[in-house]
Amino acid sequence: MVSKQELQPNANSSFRKVVEKVVDHRAFTVTVIVLILFNAVIVGLETYPSLYNEHKGLFFTIDFILLWTFTIEIAMRLIASNPTKRFFKNPWNWFDLLIVSAGHIFAGAQFITVLRILRVLRVLRAISVIPSLRRLVDALLMTIPALGNILILMSMVFYIFAVIGTMLFSSVAPEFFGTLQQTLLTLFQLVTLDSWASGVMRPISAEMTGAWIYFVSFILVGTFIIFNLFIGVIVNNVEKANELELKGEIEEEKEQLQAELSQLRGEVSEMKQMLAEMNKKLK
Repeated sequence: MVSKQELQPNANSSFRKVVEKVVDHRAFTVTVIVLILFNAVIVGLETYPSLYNEHKGLFFTIDFILLWTFTIEIAMRLIASNPTKRFFKNPWNWFDLLIVSAGHIFAGAQFITVLRILRVLRVLRAISVIPSLRRLVDALLMTIPALGNILILMSMVFYIFAVIGTMLFSSVAPEFFGTLQQTLLTLFQLVTLDSWASGVMRPISAEMTGAWIYFVSFILVGTFIIFNLFIGVIVNNVEKANELELKGEIEEEKEQLQAELSQLRGEVSEMKQMLAEMNKKLK
């Protein structure tokens, strides 16, 4: 006869498998995304004082339900992780835990404006739920170290053109090139291509012949070269992030298979012991 202690691991394993099927189902992910978007809409509606003051209790109830729904969702993903430590290896899971924990910490202060603002951070959970957004953010984080050299190069280009521009155009257009600070701000406007020709270059070119050379050269260097370096680094890191995520998924599948194999081996050894005990009893 099988004891309760022998039945308990099997029951826990079957419960975990059921939760894992629910978590891995596409409808589960879609539901979580819809709830996150719904939470974003609710937080947006709270910015209307007349609507919020009239239905303050309703907003509190909805936020309370959403908070505990997200808590249950994270708990289900934790149960579905096999082994459990695999859940904590993913930094995005830590991010979700931080967001939901902050919601519970400030749950008793829903009507304080500053603390209500913190609830909008739940919208960021869409990044951890949607794989494409997660890969993009991972790529941007990987880009930060590589951007250091590009930022140094951009600073040098800006400073050189700022000094030259101040020397050339301070008397012609003091509102744009009067001081080094004003010139740097003007160059930032130029690099974004915001009215750089009609608003800045053409009026100065009307006063000074050949001024277009300065502006065109800065646009070519600042916008088309340096900005393309930014884009190239980001695209390269997006590919790396995709490769790393694919490797991570393969490793997780291997760990899961190893855990299932060890569990099966344990069950087989238990069955062998049970059969041996039954044979002894029959003899």
